[in-house]
Amino acid sequence: MRELSRIAAVTAVILFGGAVFAQTPTSGPVKITLDQAVQMAHDHNHALKAARTTIQQNQAQEITANLRPNPTLSGDSQFLPIFQPGSFTTNYVNEITQFDIGIGYLFERGGKRQRRLEAAQDATAVTRSTVDDNERTLAFSVATQFVNVQLAESTLDLALQDVKSFQNTVDISDARYKAGDMSEADYLKIKLQLLQFQSDVANARMSRATSLVSLREFLGYESVPADFDVAGDLEYQPLNLKEEDLAAMALKQRADLRAAQQGITAAQSQIALAQANGKKDINASLDYSHVSGYSSLSLFGSIDLPIFDRNQGEIARTRYALTQAQELELGAAETVVGDVATAYETLHANDEVMALYRGGYLDDSQKSREISEYAYKRGAASLLDFLDAERSYRAIQLAYRQALAAYALALEQMREAVGTRNLP
Repeated sequence: MRELSRIAAVTAVILFGGAVFAQTPTSGPVKITLDQAVQMAHDHNHALKAARTTIQQNQAQEITANLRPNPTLSGDSQFLPIFQPGSFTTNYVNEITQFDIGIGYLFERGGKRQRRLEAAQDATAVTRSTVDDNERTLAFSVATQFVNVQLAESTLDLALQDVKSFQNTVDISDARYKAGDMSEADYLKIKLQLLQFQSDVANARMSRATSLVSLREFLGYESVPADFDVAGDLEYQPLNLKEEDLAAMALKQRADLRAAQQGITAAQSQIALAQANGKKDINASLDYSHVSGYSSLSLFGSIDLPIFDRNQGEIARTRYALTQAQELELGAAETVVGDVATAYETLHANDEVMALYRGGYLDDSQKSREISEYAYKRGAASLLDFLDAERSYRAIQLAYRQALAAYALALEQMREAVGTRNLP
C-alpha cells in the first residue's frame, strides 16, 4: 500500500507539473521602442558613464579649491650640551638652553579662496553641459541604428513576401512546363529569378542581425538580452515648422552652445582668480620663547613686495583666453544655425521624395505587377514582360522603404541639430 501511494503521488506530480508547463505561455523576444532604446543608452552606455565621472571629478576639485591653508607648527631647541653630557642639568636647561615654539598661518588676500571656488564651479558647469551634449550625440547614434534595424526588418518582410508570392508563380510554371504549355528555357528563367528572391532574404537577415548587434553596443550588452528586437515600423511623420523657428529652438536647447557660453563665464572667473593671485599673502606667526630663565611671546609677519612679480603674465593669458572663449561661442552659434539649415534642407528633400512615392507610384507599381501576373498566368503576356514588372515592383518597394528610412534619419538629424527629441 505504501508503494502504491508513493507511485500515485509521483504520477500526480508529473501530470500536474506537465499540465502547468503546458499552460505556461512561451514569451517571445524582448521588444523595445526608440524612446526606450535612447533611455537604455543613457543609463548603460559605458562611454557616457565614463564621461559623467568628469562631473564628479570637477565637483571634487571644487572641494579642493575651497580649502583654507593649513596652519604651521614650528619649534626649536638651542644650546643643548650634546658634547658635554655632564652639564645637562636642570639649572643649565633653565638658564642656558633656549626653547621656541610657534604657530603660523597664511592669510590669503584678494579673496583667493572665493575666486578659486567660483572658477571650479564654472568649470563644473561647462563639464556638465559637455556631458549633456554627449547624451545628445549618443541619442542620434542610437536612433540611427534603430532606424537601420527597422529598415532591415522592413526589407526582410518585403523579401519574404516576394519569395512567397513568386513561389506560387514557380509552382504554376512548373505545372505548365509539365503539361507542355511552357518551354524549358522560360521555366528555367522563372527558377533563376526565384534564386534572386531567396538571396535577398538571406542578405536582409544578415543586415538585420548586424544592425541589432550595432544597436546593442550603444545600449550596453547587459541592458538587453541577445534575442531582443525593436518595436514599431518605419513611419512617415511630417514636420511642419519653419527653419527660423527650428534655429531659434536650437539656440536655446543645444548643450554644446550652452557649454561655449558657460566657457565665457569660466574664462572671466579665471581672470578674477589671476588678479586675486596677484595680491601678495601675509605670513603671520606667534612664537613662545624660553631663554635664560625668561619666557616671552613674539609676533612675526612677512609679505612679498610686489615689485617684479604681480602675476601680470597669468592675468594677460587669461584675458586672451576670454577672447578665445568668446570666439568659440560665436563659432558654436554659427555651427548650430548651420546644422539646423543642413538638417532642414535634408529633411525637406526627403519629404519631397516621400511625396512622390505616396502620390501614386507605389499603387502604380502594385497594379502593374498584378496586371502582368494575371496576364502571364493566362498566357496573355510574355515571360519577359512579367519578369520586368516583377523587378520594377520590387525595386519601387525597396526604394520606398529606403526613402522612408532616409526620411526617418533626416528627422533624427533635425532632432540632433535642434538639441531636443520633442519637436512640435
